[in-house]
Amino acid sequence: MRVSIITVCFNAISTIGHTLESVACQRGVEIEHIVIDGESTDGTAELLKANEKQLAQLLSEPDQGIYDAMNKGLRLATGDVVGLLNADDVLAHDGVLAEVVNTLDRSGLDGCYADLVYVDQLDSGEVVRYWKSNTYKAGAACLGWMPPHPTIYLKSSALERIGDYRIDIGPQADLEYCARIFEIEKLSLAYVPNVWVKMQIGGITNNRIRDILRGNWNSYLALRELSLAPNPISFFFQKLRYRLPSFLND
Repeated sequence: MRVSIITVCFNAISTIGHTLESVACQRGVEIEHIVIDGESTDGTAELLKANEKQLAQLLSEPDQGIYDAMNKGLRLATGDVVGLLNADDVLAHDGVLAEVVNTLDRSGLDGCYADLVYVDQLDSGEVVRYWKSNTYKAGAACLGWMPPHPTIYLKSSALERIGDYRIDIGPQADLEYCARIFEIEKLSLAYVPNVWVKMQIGGITNNRIRDILRGNWNSYLALRELSLAPNPISFFFQKLRYRLPSFLND
């Protein structure tokens, strides 16, 4: 099984090298690493060019944001299984992709996902938050549940059914995409109770309270467009219930 990893980045000079290294050191798996750069100006483009031999494809051009860049990468991917690893994320150990392949090889499953830890920006060994996922229960995506997005791997045949990320709803595109995976297409994904990704704290969804509230409202509207959302009050409280444990675990 060939695994395509898509990394999107923009001005990520302080982290992109670690991301590339975490993919390059994976053992026992055929990897297609695709990097989509939004024409960085901080040295990222030069670092990527210097490491181009270890990449299957490198595309550097303007885009309409992170999800537009992800869609470009998905269209370029040729692997049997596809996952996304952003420029401030690293694979947790050198056997992550082997676990992905072992989970999906010769199975009828459409994909798999696992756990994620948030780590300190200055010390990647210091876990700040633990996002522990679980086996999917029908209807959970309608209430704001989703697995850690960078741990999701889908077979290419399943990706064709899901389609592109929406580029008009900001960070809530993750949740909307997962709702299509679990509730619209009802894909079969295995939960693997291991940590697959380390993410630096301070990503695009870790913002001010006002931004979080706006994001929750956008999530609700996106699910309503899919005819999946309950009433707003129930949605907000259930979403908080699903996310709160990740703030309490370490």
